[in-house]
Amino acid sequence: MKLTILGGGGFRVPLVYGALLGDHAEGRVTDVVLHDLDAGRLSAVTRVLAEQAAGVPDAPRVSATTELDEALRGADFVFSAIRVGGLEGRAQDERVALAEGVLGQETVGAGGIAYGLRTVPVAVDIARRVARHAPDAWVINFTNPAGLVTEAMSRHLGDRVIGICDSPVGLGRRIARVLGVGNPAEAWIDYVGLNHLGWVRGLRVAGRDELPRLLADRALLGSFEEGKLFGPDWLRSLGAIPNEYLHYYYFNRETVRAYRQAEQTRGAFLRDQQARFYEEMRDPAAPTVSALAAWDRTRAEREATYMAENRETAGAGERDADDLSGGYEKVALALMRAIARDERTTLILNVRNRATLAALDADAVIEVPCLVDANGAHPVAVDPLPGHATGLVCAVKAVEREVLAAVDSGSRTTAVKAFALHPLVDSVNVARRLVDGYTAVHPGLAYLT
Repeated sequence: MKLTILGGGGFRVPLVYGALLGDHAEGRVTDVVLHDLDAGRLSAVTRVLAEQAAGVPDAPRVSATTELDEALRGADFVFSAIRVGGLEGRAQDERVALAEGVLGQETVGAGGIAYGLRTVPVAVDIARRVARHAPDAWVINFTNPAGLVTEAMSRHLGDRVIGICDSPVGLGRRIARVLGVGNPAEAWIDYVGLNHLGWVRGLRVAGRDELPRLLADRALLGSFEEGKLFGPDWLRSLGAIPNEYLHYYYFNRETVRAYRQAEQTRGAFLRDQQARFYEEMRDPAAPTVSALAAWDRTRAEREATYMAENRETAGAGERDADDLSGGYEKVALALMRAIARDERTTLILNVRNRATLAALDADAVIEVPCLVDANGAHPVAVDPLPGHATGLVCAVKAVEREVLAAVDSGSRTTAVKAFALHPLVDSVNVARRLVDGYTAVHPGLAYLT
């Protein structure tokens, strides 16, 4: 079975390959093709994967190419984890937004809109090429903003594109851990919303909802990441546990202040940190250096500093050691197994709504528990969201639709509308200046006229 990874020179690719190395069952991935526009990054990541595979007799074969159509031909699965504009683009997204006093995070607020405007055209081109060169392939999308990009690709690939994210998985795992659930995989997580905009409303073990027990215990509620971020009182008011990214909404002023006061933005930090890794791999002395060890050191620092400004604002302290291991690669592997081998499972995924949430139309991509089998991912019916959550989901989905309309039309006016309608952008004039700022620094937005 052939897996093509788009963004194959990306820093987190070794996580995916590491998960594949642990899969020895029949029907596993045997060939991995890495695609990237940067041959140097491909070379660096290929070195890391070669060290990972050392001593593993049935390790998937790895090849690399900068030719997209070549990478796609014959693929059974396509894993998309591209970053249009690179980390420098992300840093610019953050700087332009913060200069206007609004959030520039890569998936939330102004930064997410800017990232979507330059990513969606590339993602749509990829979707069309997949349909042409690998029509039977399943596309697993991790490219951010994941929900928006998955919806854009679904217009060309239908249900054969599925978005994944590790945030809901990590949230469910943390809740299960503090509740003393022995095997988190046995818990049913009632999670619903959009990507990076969802809530856990229940966690059932053996048919019993254990979330009320957590909400009733103030000490327990304040003992894990989301309890520290949001505070027990706010979680009790909600009667649910929000995805960590909702901290940008519920504590927006505090977060923007912290980001503006930071020495550098998250994107700038990752840009500089990863540049050191890739430069080390290009050094003439690099063959004497363990690529895997260098990658692992860089990864550990990356994970430890995740959402550092938010935790500082909330006084949440350092991340727990158990939360530093990532998880999206496990979701991707479980999804591939379920489809390729008909190993039926339940995963929280980004898929078309169909009739799951009455407030949204059938084609809107949402993030909910899905039953997965050889025919793909099927969203599970959920109870309606409370009014405050429905309002936020509908508002953000409306913004996503304006982004898609701006990409389709090339309309600068529609792009301004997308920014202005976002709950975290509080002025049409600010929206206009944001579009001016982003088009000035991103050549990829030249299509907006």
